[in-house]
Amino acid sequence: MLYAYTLNGYWMDVGQPKDYLKGLHLYLDSMAIRQAASLAHGPGISGNVLVDPTAKIGEGCLIGPDVSISAGCVIGNGVRLSHCVIMRGVQIKDHTKVDLSIIGWGSRVGTWSRLENHCVLGEDVQCKDELYLNGAVVLPHKEIKDSVPSPAIIL
Repeated sequence: MLYAYTLNGYWMDVGQPKDYLKGLHLYLDSMAIRQAASLAHGPGISGNVLVDPTAKIGEGCLIGPDVSISAGCVIGNGVRLSHCVIMRGVQIKDHTKVDLSIIGWGSRVGTWSRLENHCVLGEDVQCKDELYLNGAVVLPHKEIKDSVPSPAIIL
């Protein structure tokens, strides 16, 4: 048998990181129309940005577009975030840039680091200072001590 169900909203498959980030973009666009007051506004915020009220944002940050920052996150001074999801309890240290990436629960990204090109950090990933991660997919509970200059899976 084949069944169908009509949804009163939007549905998409977000099983791949790039699709998850596309879904975030579409969701935040929808929020801008229907719940604009829920989105962050102010100095350093551009485009659609969702920030949990318990998150702490440092001075001189540039955040957006298409960013979601979850509960209990600590974002250091001078951080640049764009097109990314920062999950619960993440710490991003000063002067780090995160673009097109997903940072998993309880992870820590060191100072002066750069993550881009669909990086995905699993839960509790610890990245040392001054690292470059390009398309790295890091499994949970790992410590990253060296840069990952080309896309790779870190087991």
